[in-house]
Amino acid sequence: MATQSPFFGKRANEAETPTSRPAPLMGSTTNLSGSPVSPSTLTTQAANAVAGSAIPKEGGSKLTVGPNIKLKGVEITDCDTLVVEGLVEATMDSRVMQIAEQGAFKGSADIDIAEIRGLFDGNLTVREKLVIHSTGKVTGKIRYGKIVVEEGGQLSGEISFGAPAGSKPALQAAA
Repeated sequence: MATQSPFFGKRANEAETPTSRPAPLMGSTTNLSGSPVSPSTLTTQAANAVAGSAIPKEGGSKLTVGPNIKLKGVEITDCDTLVVEGLVEATMDSRVMQIAEQGAFKGSADIDIAEIRGLFDGNLTVREKLVIHSTGKVTGKIRYGKIVVEEGGQLSGEISFGAPAGSKPALQAAA
């Protein structure tokens, strides 16, 4: 009686045929066509893939609150870029804030540049430029240096032009 391996379905005496050879694994020393690839090429390709996709192009620290994530009752500091795809209830002082269409921010924010595609409700001070896209809605107490509102974008509340006294750009301009 011949014994059969429970894992591979082959009998011990059966020889491997060229047509039954498994395809090479990704990351092995052959490419999909079976040609040999040097390990240094694999390392370079992997490094390029990681560098191109994982590292933010703008540099600096970046916090992304993904879809269906709720971040409540926090103070966000030392964050260069905040990307909101879920819900954030916080106070923050940052360089750039981007709110996606499905994102919402409630609270207080002092920002250099804000790009709103979703909802913002609260106190918003934008030292440089506020951009409200067609799907964006901003309500509350808003101060801005420059503003762009696309057709369909909504802005309501106490709105004033100019960054408050003592803000970063005003100090730089005085120097």
